[in-house]
Amino acid sequence: MAVRSRHSAAPFRGAGEIDYRLARRSLIEQYRGGRLARHEVCDAHSELRRNATALGFATDRPCPICDTESLVLVTYVFGTRLPPSGRCLSTKGELAAIARRRGDFTGYVVEVCTDCWWNHLIRSFPVGHT
Repeated sequence: MAVRSRHSAAPFRGAGEIDYRLARRSLIEQYRGGRLARHEVCDAHSELRRNATALGFATDRPCPICDTESLVLVTYVFGTRLPPSGRCLSTKGELAAIARRRGDFTGYVVEVCTDCWWNHLIRSFPVGHT
């Protein structure tokens, strides 16, 4: 597994950021309460799986579902003159380069477990110029 540094490619927080912790907590509680099956919460798309394995940024947080692997963070940016599928970032420098470009961009950070394939959007944020 080529998971790299312990920090997301999207380190800064600020105006316009949306945090999805409450939705995450609710989903985990539904799973632990038996209202959702494991296959319903551990359903990472194959492209997200590849990006998590090859480009994910390691954390020290254990997976809330399987509790055996540390989660990795995968950062995507969508916006002007980027592919329709967005751009998966592999370094912090890529985010800074996109932020300097003209256009509207939005970043998304997804946490992924590379063992059970739990995944959840944890935050979104505006990038660069508006």
